Amino acid sequence: MKIVRFKYKNKISYGVLDGHIVHGYRGSPFHWTGTKAKNFIPDGNTYNLDEIRLLPPCPSTKLVCLGLNYHFHAEELEAPIPELPLLFLKPPSAIIGPEDNIVLPHLAERIDYECELAIVIGKTAKNVPEESFAEYVLGYTCFNDVTDRVAQAKDGQWTRAKGFDTFAPLGPWIDTEVSPFNLKIETYVNGEMKQSGSTGDLIFGVPKLVGFISGIMTLLPGDIIATGTPSGVGPLTAGDTVEVKIENIGTLRNHVVAE
Repeated sequence: MKIVRFKYKNKISYGVLDGHIVHGYRGSPFHWTGTKAKNFIPDGNTYNLDEIRLLPPCPSTKLVCLGLNYHFHAEELEAPIPELPLLFLKPPSAIIGPEDNIVLPHLAERIDYECELAIVIGKTAKNVPEESFAEYVLGYTCFNDVTDRVAQAKDGQWTRAKGFDTFAPLGPWIDTEVSPFNLKIETYVNGEMKQSGSTGDLIFGVPKLVGFISGIMTLLPGDIIATGTPSGVGPLTAGDTVEVKIENIGTLRNHVVAE
């Protein structure tokens, strides 16, 4: 199932994508009873993809992100491999959806793309055993961890570099059936491939991340864990179109503009 969140004639709804048709649903995929969403059922409406606006697929209270979670990315930044998952947060105000604009701050020197697999939490999670991680995951989507690379180096901590408005493109939908363990993940800028990796190369995999992070902070329905980026990060400039493509999930496309 591919769950979308969309706007049609000023109304925001959830739906399920089937080819180029979206079937409207009532209720929320995040209101769980046991292992299933409660009252998340078709409402009888259908829409063509070209007549709706796709939104970020879920509202989130926080985005928990991973630094240096691929070996080759750590090597390209000349950084040591972390002994434990290296966490940072992005604010919900940074989230944008498919086809939205990434806005380059006017004083920024270098803004980079970073393709990532995002885990979407389905129900409240605290101290989750690694072997039970799937019980708390609704599905997976694409994420672009847009980063001010100069600010990241200057500050030593990453709040400013990662937290600008529009620096968290997310979408285009939540895939509830895909396995996260060996997916090809790529970035394209203006149609040219810039990054190519596999989630099989993660230093800390999805079960570890859900268990480790839920042991630190309570994860709420709709929260995002962004799992880190492979090697090949590079700069964006105004006028670019950047795409994050993940095998069996889809493509997240955004456009880059100057502030």
